[in-house]
Amino acid sequence: MNPALGLAALAVVIVATIAFGVYGLRLSRATSDFYVASREISPLWNASAIGGEYLSAASFLGVAGLVMAYGVDMLAYPVGYTAGYLVLLLLVAAPLRRSGAYTLPDFAEERLGSTAVRRVAGVLVAVIAWLYLVPQLQGAGLTLQTVTGAPRWTGAVVVAVVVTGVAATGGMRSVTLVQGFQFWLKLTAIAVPAVFLVLAWRSAGAPALTGQDVPRFSHSTVVRIQDPVRFDVTEPVTVRVRGGLDGTDYRGRPEQAVRLADGEHSVKGGASLTFPAGVPVPHQVGLAPASGAKWAAPLSGAGGRSHPLYAVYSILLATFLGTMGLPHVLVRFYTNPDGRAARRTTLLVLVLLSVFYLIPTVYGALGRVLAPQLLLTGQTDTAVLVLPQLTQAGEGGKLLAALATAGAFAAFVSTASGLTVSVAGVVAQDLLRGSTRGFRWASLAAGVPPLVMATATDGLPVADAIGLAFAVAASSFCPLLVLGIWWRGLTDLGALAGLVAGGGLAAVAVVLTSVRGPGRGWSAALLEQPAAWTVPVAFAVMVTVSLLTRHRLSAPDVDRVMLRMHLPEEVGAQPAAPAVPVPAARRTGIRRPSAP
Repeated sequence: MNPALGLAALAVVIVATIAFGVYGLRLSRATSDFYVASREISPLWNASAIGGEYLSAASFLGVAGLVMAYGVDMLAYPVGYTAGYLVLLLLVAAPLRRSGAYTLPDFAEERLGSTAVRRVAGVLVAVIAWLYLVPQLQGAGLTLQTVTGAPRWTGAVVVAVVVTGVAATGGMRSVTLVQGFQFWLKLTAIAVPAVFLVLAWRSAGAPALTGQDVPRFSHSTVVRIQDPVRFDVTEPVTVRVRGGLDGTDYRGRPEQAVRLADGEHSVKGGASLTFPAGVPVPHQVGLAPASGAKWAAPLSGAGGRSHPLYAVYSILLATFLGTMGLPHVLVRFYTNPDGRAARRTTLLVLVLLSVFYLIPTVYGALGRVLAPQLLLTGQTDTAVLVLPQLTQAGEGGKLLAALATAGAFAAFVSTASGLTVSVAGVVAQDLLRGSTRGFRWASLAAGVPPLVMATATDGLPVADAIGLAFAVAASSFCPLLVLGIWWRGLTDLGALAGLVAGGGLAAVAVVLTSVRGPGRGWSAALLEQPAAWTVPVAFAVMVTVSLLTRHRLSAPDVDRVMLRMHLPEEVGAQPAAPAVPVPAARRTGIRRPSAP
């Protein structure tokens, strides 16, 4: 891709983001503007904003990359991402909005009357948000490197600076305007090139996606290597090489013909390999070649993933239940005028996400036949970026690639903005007394740790990394919300024990997976996809400890909070939103109005 076009696409997204942020700043005056946009966001725009921040690097790049590499089992990710909003609609959206809280820690303290639970919830909000932010920044670095050749850390720094500035200056109102605009930009940026991609596939004779053969080069193909990579060759092949291959430097001389035997080989960054037509595509070490039929067969272990049945169900559980525990998603429901608007917002989100998630699957499927070299480099996450230009020659292909690049950066910026606001809200309320100035300083502090982690580590595939954040959310906040809203018997000690057990175990699994990387066998499967066992543990611990500590329940306080969450607006007047966050008001001695 032309680097100038890539930079132009990046500039358009940044300028538009800053423009909407400045406009939102003009509307942001009170503290509630910064935290919940004064609860005045309409369902359609709020649904667009939720879609804007929810369709992250995992959605725009990662789903296509995983489907391309590992087959139809990876459709569990988009199915779970979308279906999670159905659970949110049925169990959480309206009661959470009626609770009057500003953040998840607010809800925890309001429901359970415990500062300890609030603090643990605050720590988990930061952990989940940072786990989610790291792959956004890494995806931004990968995108900028792909389209311009810039160092990978550059994209991470650019996105971190932009989103921190928008969040710090305009708060939730600015971020809402930015994210609503960016959803429609992302949908356009991924849908338009997909149309031309399908037309190119048909004009090439519609090569079969589900045949009995493994991916092969359809024509003589030059594979340019950006980062060092190790790959497996299944059939001996003669390639032309420029650069470092298997410890020999072929740089500074004409392309050298080299015979690659069966087995593992290594190539240095900056090298290029030219493969003849018709030979099987070597795959990155750790990614097993799979025929089209195996790739399209559910639970076949395509790509070499072990225990696919367990992995699929664990992914579904993490994404299905983890959605309700994502702090940047839940904070959106505090911006609705009432519970009815919150339900309407969730229904619209289901529609918008269902439309969007049809498209990355197309990129993943066609990538195997139109850009199989990505299986060698291991950069299947870039399929959405490189396919438009590979399939469309001339200026048209460059423009489509630039449009896809703009959508990718919109995905990083919008999701990172929501996450930054979520962490800033928690930090500002718990440490900086909930002031507007405190929120701005907290926004600056919220972006530093994930930026350091993103630039210091290579990371997992984008969707895998975000799936781990979903696992932590499903193992901590999902039990807290479901039991806190629908079971009056939940006690503060029960919630505290469940948060520590479920969230702690999932977090340990995430750390071990990140350190050791992908592995084989049951131990690797349990750590890489922990939700299937950590979610039941969290629910069991919360219920068991609550039953053992029933004496700690205060019936009048519990009844008051439960009434506030479940009493429809038509029956009783909703208490007015306080000028400052509720727990902060309580700590200063201000009494909150009782529920009707």
